[in-house]
Amino acid sequence: MFTTRILGSATFNVAGRAGTLSAGRVRTGPLCVQPTTTVSGGRSCSQRTSISSQRFASSESSSSSSSGGQKASPAVEYGLLASIAFFSAIFGYSVSQWRSRPSSNRISTDERGRWNVREFKYASHGDVEAAIAELRKTFPDPKAVVTDAAQIKTYGYSENSYHPSSPHAVVVKVHSTEDVAKVVKIANRFKMPVTAFGGGTSLEGHFSGYASQSICIDLASMDKILEINQADADMVVQAGARWEDINQTLESKGIPLFFPLDPGPGATIGGMIGTGCSGTNAVRYGTAKGEWFLNVTVVLPNGEVIKTRRRARKSSAGFDATKLFIGAEGTLGIVTEATLRLAPLLPTKVAFAQFSDVQHAVDAVQEILTTPYGPHIQCVELVDDYTMSAINQAGYVDEPYPAKDSLFFKIQGSKETIAQTSKLIQQIVKKHGSINFKAAKTDVEAEALWESRKFALTSTIATEEGAHAWTTDVCVPVSKLPQLVQETKEDLAESGLKAGIVGHVGDGNFHSFVLFKSDEELEKVSQCVHRLVKRAIALDGTCTGEHGVGVGKKEYLVSELGEGTVNLMKAVKDAIDPNHIMNPGKLYPDETELPGQDSHKA
Repeated sequence: MFTTRILGSATFNVAGRAGTLSAGRVRTGPLCVQPTTTVSGGRSCSQRTSISSQRFASSESSSSSSSGGQKASPAVEYGLLASIAFFSAIFGYSVSQWRSRPSSNRISTDERGRWNVREFKYASHGDVEAAIAELRKTFPDPKAVVTDAAQIKTYGYSENSYHPSSPHAVVVKVHSTEDVAKVVKIANRFKMPVTAFGGGTSLEGHFSGYASQSICIDLASMDKILEINQADADMVVQAGARWEDINQTLESKGIPLFFPLDPGPGATIGGMIGTGCSGTNAVRYGTAKGEWFLNVTVVLPNGEVIKTRRRARKSSAGFDATKLFIGAEGTLGIVTEATLRLAPLLPTKVAFAQFSDVQHAVDAVQEILTTPYGPHIQCVELVDDYTMSAINQAGYVDEPYPAKDSLFFKIQGSKETIAQTSKLIQQIVKKHGSINFKAAKTDVEAEALWESRKFALTSTIATEEGAHAWTTDVCVPVSKLPQLVQETKEDLAESGLKAGIVGHVGDGNFHSFVLFKSDEELEKVSQCVHRLVKRAIALDGTCTGEHGVGVGKKEYLVSELGEGTVNLMKAVKDAIDPNHIMNPGKLYPDETELPGQDSHKA
């Protein structure tokens, strides 16, 4: 029997639903290490997320069930569920704070100050075999239920993630919300962990298996566009739909709208919801945690299906349950469909400036974004001198540029607005010591200029034969970005490592591509990444700007958010997923020591 250990808990029974509230910190036992992520997305958006080669699954299905009697309306069912989850979460959180006197329902600590825990049981080997037999019976198509080891490996492992991983016990290929609900009900009955798989682009181990005893739900076939409401500027998609395919479909239909979130190539709506991602457009359009998802359809851990709200552009009715699943990394349910808000397509041009250092570049950006023309900046990307040199060496671009810290701008608006904004940018970057400036005059020039930014990662890897790249991201207040970049470069040099740095500088978010060729270098990279995260948090930043937490960064959640906030998150998790079957081992910290004690020493 595989177990995950959870702190002392309090039980509750509301409206006939029994469950357990874990009042403290969640930890996994030695066999529960692998990552498994499930992302959810509104209505019909197949989940494929492809930024590197990691596959991040995000699925949340939507199927409601009622027990006897007349079936309640979706709104009533959802309202009841939301109320139960909320009050249960608050109750669990309160219990975690109550330590004034002995009680069997509170968490206590031992003489070393560690949390006392209870055991949480998952499926035995026999249970797993029985669950697989039940899945085959439910899905008779011989291609629907996969247990072949070679095929399963591709669902739990990625060359773009270097975190511990395990294969799943079984993969189920689904086509609808109803299919997902059937799988989840079986998983819940046998207490088998469930992970969703979409585009496989996760960088933080979100979709890896769980001690070889998990079910992977493959949402690749759930990639349909279900509705396009051009007049309302929204659309309904399945969780496996890729954002590029969505925008290409709109373009092919002559609809002058687009979905502005732009993470890595291959990312699916489900994965984007699960990680709360963004991309280069974030400086103007924000992130997945903004208003770009009007609602999501979710399969809850007990197999029930809910839809978080209707299609109205705004609503003040009840909790914003949609946001509950954005960034939850498939730990609360599997998103199967989503309603996306769309933005108008606008003319776009590209500009480029170079500086002697990052400080001058960031100073220029801060001034530009606070002018009346700041809202017309769609993207402002930083590419450091090392990466510019790599781009020139790789030969992917027709026109090389000096190996200097560089800014790439995308400007949106009318022809007049673009001209005025470009002129303003030129004036401001010159004021801050720019040594080179260029504004594309045609779409062809714009595409050629942007290629340097587009090939940053592949160019960096190409400079070292046989090298691999560990890709990570952090985010800090924009004013702190130059300090973080400088300290990171010094750390890399002292460690003897080579790395490119590319950032969404308008948000203070940057990515580092750290190269390695051997296991020894990989260990150095790992330690360097952990030091980077600590520096970012110390600068009032975050361990992840857009990649998500997954397995790789969950140990930093208490340092970043505080113990009280993390306990509240865990209480919500316990209320919604009392059996802890949804993507265990991800997002929530599982270390046994009290906050502040760290296994990665600088």
